[in-house]
Amino acid sequence: MGVIEKVKVFFEKRAFGVCTYLGERMGISISSIRLFFIYASFMTAGSPVIIYLILAFWINMRKHFRMHRNPFSWEW
Repeated sequence: MGVIEKVKVFFEKRAFGVCTYLGERMGISISSIRLFFIYASFMTAGSPVIIYLILAFWINMRKHFRMHRNPFSWEW
């Protein structure tokens, strides 16, 4: 694994994986989504960063709730 791949993996694990999630979900290239967020942030003075953070929160919460079983359910 090259240095660039290691850096990508590091940032994907630490940066919430929003672009990866959206790319896999919509079938779009992940690098295209990243470029969109970068260009849109420069053109609109950072407002897509707020959208990115909201999506990161949403995805993180979904992962959290999927990991825990319902304690009131009889099915284990």
